Amino acid sequence: MSETLLLLAGLTIVAVVIFDFTNGFHDASNMVATLVASRAMTPGSAALLVGGFTFLGPIIGGTAVADTLGGIVDLGAVPVATALTIIAAAILGAIAWNIVTWRLGLPSSSSHALVGGLVGAVVVGAGGQDLDWGFTALRSGSLVGVTKVLVTLFTSPLIGLTVGFCVQRLIAWLRQGATVEANRTLRRAQWITAAALAFAHGTNDAQKGMAIITLVLLLGGAMDSFAVPTWVIIVSATSITLGTMTGGWRIVRTVGFGIYRLRPLHGFDAQLSSAAVVFGASLFGGPVSTTHVVSSAIMGVGAAERPRSVRWTRAAEIALAWLVTMPGAALLAVAAWGVLRFTL
Repeated sequence: MSETLLLLAGLTIVAVVIFDFTNGFHDASNMVATLVASRAMTPGSAALLVGGFTFLGPIIGGTAVADTLGGIVDLGAVPVATALTIIAAAILGAIAWNIVTWRLGLPSSSSHALVGGLVGAVVVGAGGQDLDWGFTALRSGSLVGVTKVLVTLFTSPLIGLTVGFCVQRLIAWLRQGATVEANRTLRRAQWITAAALAFAHGTNDAQKGMAIITLVLLLGGAMDSFAVPTWVIIVSATSITLGTMTGGWRIVRTVGFGIYRLRPLHGFDAQLSSAAVVFGASLFGGPVSTTHVVSSAIMGVGAAERPRSVRWTRAAEIALAWLVTMPGAALLAVAAWGVLRFTL
């Protein structure tokens, strides 16, 4: 690889690390919000807990999600410099979207932003034929490529809502006749469910950065096949953990206090539901939005108890962010491609 290409690959990898960091502080709210809102932990203690288990997730949780994301893009026939520029534009578009929504306090999806950035940059930089859309496999009943990513991204919030509703109803029924002291037990139990959610989050979200770094190495000729190196796992785990411990406190207010008034029971149920959905998707190899799974689980918990007390206007704002993130990030990636094309 020439010095120019090596520099471009290095800068792209740095951009991915920055994306992982923004992913972490953007998604910290998902795990911290319920702990803080239900007074199970202080913000500082909650950040330490979720940071530690977020780091363990990608170290232990395998690479199924990374393999899925790495398989949606095929830039082997594109010149290396162009391919690396496309990846860089996709990452910059996703980072820009994360920062904008963080400033607005909107719990949008880093996963949606990354996929949107990839699709936008690849289509404008190389053409739609360099994406594995998965349509052919879908006819035979298989989920692969972009289709698999979209299905898991868009169905996981609905599953989170349903699971949250069912878990809240079940636990409330089992808790009939419990005294006020049960709240203390539930607060402590949230330490376990929050740790499980953080582990699931690390397992799923860190693998997205791992996939892109490995793709850069593959395109640059540093690897012969797509296989995530150990150092890439550690770098991605570290960057997303540092972002998580920094915390997206603007979004904590939205998730923890803006959807439903959370008490210990609700926090426990929402965390348990979210952890199950996110970890299940990770085993399936499907990239999901932890942000939207947690938010929808909270809505399900609230709807199971007092539907009228759920702030559905705030839920509508989250749903709007859910719908516009992919096209918004795609447009930002297209803009980044235009800038990089004429400056590199």
